[in-house]
Amino acid sequence: MSLPSPSPDARAVVTGASSGIGEALATELARRGHSLVVVARRGELLEALATKLRADHGVTVEVRQVDLADRVARAALSTELSERPISILCNNAGIATFGPLAQLDPQYERDQVELNTVAVHDLTLAVLPGMIARGSGGILMTGSAAGNMAIPNNATYAASKAFVNTFSESLRLELKDSGVHVTLLAPGPVRTETPDPADASIVDKLVPDFLWIDSTYTAKLSLDSLATNKMRVVPGVLSKAMSVAGQYSPRAISAPIIGGFYKKLGG
Repeated sequence: MSLPSPSPDARAVVTGASSGIGEALATELARRGHSLVVVARRGELLEALATKLRADHGVTVEVRQVDLADRVARAALSTELSERPISILCNNAGIATFGPLAQLDPQYERDQVELNTVAVHDLTLAVLPGMIARGSGGILMTGSAAGNMAIPNNATYAASKAFVNTFSESLRLELKDSGVHVTLLAPGPVRTETPDPADASIVDKLVPDFLWIDSTYTAKLSLDSLATNKMRVVPGVLSKAMSVAGQYSPRAISAPIIGGFYKKLGG
């Protein structure tokens, strides 16, 4: 069974839609005719995106300015989504930190766990019963190749994405023959535009150009994979290398090497 066809009442939900993969997913869904609920903290960027998608594709786009790390705000959104016909959920919002855990802001690390794991779980629980009852739906989880391995100096992010990776693949097996598709997107570095050398971040400087993947390509590949209920999509050379390393290399060997690289990202 394929994904639900666009309809006037149904909505595709994209979290983290204000930039990057989330913006690209929202754009690709609109191009395919799906009306949307776009979610992020930065309301002004969401409004600009919504205006563009309505004009370019003639779809309905609803904006929800929500900090998904905030349990109260997230609960209100979850309740709303549980009461509506949600055809597709793209659990894409996430944040990352780099450096030794003891030197990082504890509150931001807690927020990272809330956003990267608990919010993914809550929103999935909100929409899943309706999808099962209708016998159709799609859930795209943005995990990470980093979730396959131990990564010193990226501990909270790697652990939170390990949850997303495992949750996604476990849920997919539970939903076999239900008509509900679940696909894990496990990307590496994603670039929306080539940075100005003067403004390039340390990530831009350390990751060679050929290892970056394009967000538009990633969005199309992800939604095509969701339509065929593929378990995992791993775009890009670096993502594939990290996936292989995480699954087959002893952690005693891979963790120090990758951890050294991530230490540089933390400055």
